[in-house]
Amino acid sequence: MNTSDDSLFESVDLGDETLPNRVGLAPMTRTSATADGRATAEMARYYAKFARGSFSFLITEGTYPDEAYSQGYDDQPGIANDDHVEAWRRVTDAVHDEGAPIFAQLMHAGALSQGNRYTDERLAPSAVRPKGEQLEMYGGSGEFPEPRAATADDIEDVIETFVAAAERAVEANFDGVEVHGANGYLLDQFLTTYTNERDDEYGGDVKNRIRLTAEVLEAVQAATPDEFVVGVRISQSKVNDPDYRWPGGEDDAAVVFETLSDAGADYLHVTEEDVTTPAFESGPTLTELANRYGDAPVIANGALEDPDAARATVAEGADLITLAKGALANPDWPQRVAEDRPLADFDFQRILQPDATIDESEVPEPADADD
Repeated sequence: MNTSDDSLFESVDLGDETLPNRVGLAPMTRTSATADGRATAEMARYYAKFARGSFSFLITEGTYPDEAYSQGYDDQPGIANDDHVEAWRRVTDAVHDEGAPIFAQLMHAGALSQGNRYTDERLAPSAVRPKGEQLEMYGGSGEFPEPRAATADDIEDVIETFVAAAERAVEANFDGVEVHGANGYLLDQFLTTYTNERDDEYGGDVKNRIRLTAEVLEAVQAATPDEFVVGVRISQSKVNDPDYRWPGGEDDAAVVFETLSDAGADYLHVTEEDVTTPAFESGPTLTELANRYGDAPVIANGALEDPDAARATVAEGADLITLAKGALANPDWPQRVAEDRPLADFDFQRILQPDATIDESEVPEPADADD
């Protein structure tokens, strides 16, 4: 196949990075760190294989930023202390050796925390018990506890912990960070109408509800080097409520994407279960809305493992796409597509059951392993 005629293999500038193709690795929770949150040699080999398979950039699994309320899952990696930084350097070095940049996704679980070694208390915009039940594939069971409503001081602490984590990501030799504002976690809980009952500047209309995400972005941008990429992930759907949609429709989308762009986002990473479908009952997709109202490169994620779906999403305004299930089934997806080789199907039971941890079969043995 002549990749010069394929939009997926056009180079793209992202911050100071020039990416050789449009295909990146999506963040995926794999709960394979040590109990105290340190990335492992196994994780280094796991991430490096995607860079070796020609994914042009990688985004890590959600990584907790503090030793307080942010951890969401047992065995989730953190970037909350010096030991975490040192452990992550092994991962970033392995990925850089394969020639790709890697971004740390900074995630505060908020009310959706189902495993936190630092506290039994949950923090949220309001004292609203989350819908649904905890995820068994990540070690949880039963309904979520009711969280505590964040005070003004708590909100300041949240911003400060994101900033401190981003500064540690610089020390760990990451090329950027992604602020996780999607999927029902803390920042998304502020954006979501039924989890945010506040009557201060962080509650009420959509401009107030997106305020905290924007303030985190602004603060992280101000604290990190100019060449350091600072992106944000946004969705309507949540791990515990896949059917939620912004009640204001396209008007809400306009405020969200304009506000995050004004806050300095280096990219807008939109994700849904199927990002190729309309964002609302009909009309444009979330990708198209981000492109229409945002002023930053758009990354699209969700049901794009079919190359034609990926190309169509690029055609409607995505600068880049990320793969999750497609990458797990095909760690060399870009190479396979470039060479017109068949793609393997994703096997959910084999890869993500009974626990969504990294399987030995997913981790190639290096020529001379240094564990």
